[in-house]
Amino acid sequence: MDLLKDALKRLNHIVEKTGINESTYQALAQPQRTLSSNISIRRDNGKLDYFKAYRCQYNDLLGPTKGGIRFHQESDMSEVQALALWMTLKCAAVGVPFGGGKGAVTVDPKSLSPMELERLARAYIRANADFIGPDQDIPAPDVYTNARIMGWMMDEYEKIVRKKSPAVITGKPLIFGGSEGRESATGRGAFLMIERLSEKNNWNKAEQTVAIQGFGNGGYHCARLLQQAGYKVVAVSDSKGGIYCEDGLDIESIYQEKQRNKALKAVYCDDSVCESVEHKVLSNEELLALEVDILVPAALSGAITRDNAKAVSAKYIIEIANGPH
Repeated sequence: MDLLKDALKRLNHIVEKTGINESTYQALAQPQRTLSSNISIRRDNGKLDYFKAYRCQYNDLLGPTKGGIRFHQESDMSEVQALALWMTLKCAAVGVPFGGGKGAVTVDPKSLSPMELERLARAYIRANADFIGPDQDIPAPDVYTNARIMGWMMDEYEKIVRKKSPAVITGKPLIFGGSEGRESATGRGAFLMIERLSEKNNWNKAEQTVAIQGFGNGGYHCARLLQQAGYKVVAVSDSKGGIYCEDGLDIESIYQEKQRNKALKAVYCDDSVCESVEHKVLSNEELLALEVDILVPAALSGAITRDNAKAVSAKYIIEIANGPH
């Protein structure tokens, strides 16, 4: 799937609906600049491996570009440019003084050891050090990157420029100048949208069923907040598949179990003791087709397509992922 081509089709649709003038459309119809690199790391066994890396600064009319860095085996330049375009539009829509940017490394991060992951993060910054900066382009976490990786990246950048520069990276650990609430912000945003829907429709929250595709940072925090607010989260999934329980899932217990055993299981935990809860194992495609009130795509782009859209029966779709359909 050519994600940039798809994003530009959506942009054209926006132009047709809003009457944006041609010069503005042309300014948004192509990225200003994209840096493509081949970065190398020394593996723990001594082997030297190379990976494709990208950073796109799509449009900086409103200010320095801003956007995450993802580590994923399917990332490519088209995806990075499309995500940077969407980031441009999002920043403009909410009126913050930033343009849109995005970055990626084409790698399966689960195949790397912690030391290899650190070497990759630092190698990415060495390749892009002249391309980023607090007044030019500010990276952040995205798919399969986190606060620890941002800390490594900030440290590497500071070594290169020979000065403290905490503003070069967002999403870093609090001790290094990170922002409180940043980790849960994406999931909280989706949660607040659902709360607005609840107010509008006068819902009994306990009767509203929710399925969440993706149990990463955004999906987990959204699920946790929804359950705490009284909604019935009946299904969640990660890259390996999903779990379903008609009576609802205990999100925090599932999260604890995944941190311990790297597996998504329906459990209920009392401190360190976890008991299995009867549940059904299902695929991500089956999760999307569940008869629920709210579906939250929180994984990767292109989850809902023309091939499976008719199977989606949820009354509402709340997006967390970029371009899930």
